[in-house]
Amino acid sequence: MNKTASQYETAIASCKDIFIKKMKDYGTAWRILRTSSITDQIFIKAQRIRNIEDKGIQKVNENIRSEYIGIVNYSIIGLIQVGLKNDNRMELPSEEVSRLYDNYANEAKNLMENKNHDYGEAWRDMRVSSLTDLILMKLLRIKQIEDNRGETLISEGIDANFHDMINYAVFALIKLNE
Repeated sequence: MNKTASQYETAIASCKDIFIKKMKDYGTAWRILRTSSITDQIFIKAQRIRNIEDKGIQKVNENIRSEYIGIVNYSIIGLIQVGLKNDNRMELPSEEVSRLYDNYANEAKNLMENKNHDYGEAWRDMRVSSLTDLILMKLLRIKQIEDNRGETLISEGIDANFHDMINYAVFALIKLNE
């Protein structure tokens, strides 16, 4: 488990580095996005990964690793947006965003550690393509919850699905680096 924790932290640090650099370039322009738009952005990235996996070739010179990083970062943006749903500020101080990023990344890591304990790191025996499919399934679940105006009868909410997508994308990043 210690190896996984270290690999997880390395992957998240790489994702956050890109997130912070883009925030310096663009500010928090993503604050304009509704949850459904964030979900669609993640869907575009996951669908591109799946298309490349299925076709075996790509025509745009941007590797799938960067798409998984985008899935992590947009999922964290989704969690931030859900957490700040009643906050109308468009521009957030970078220190606050960095703290929120760390908070949601730590929540996802804690969830991963608990699930890894129970499942015995089964993800290590999975294919990266299966992780892509799980991300797509979580996106379809979020879309259904959004279509139901956030209401669920028995299922986890949108935030739980964002956490799971962070973890699946981090697992893919770890596997791609091995």
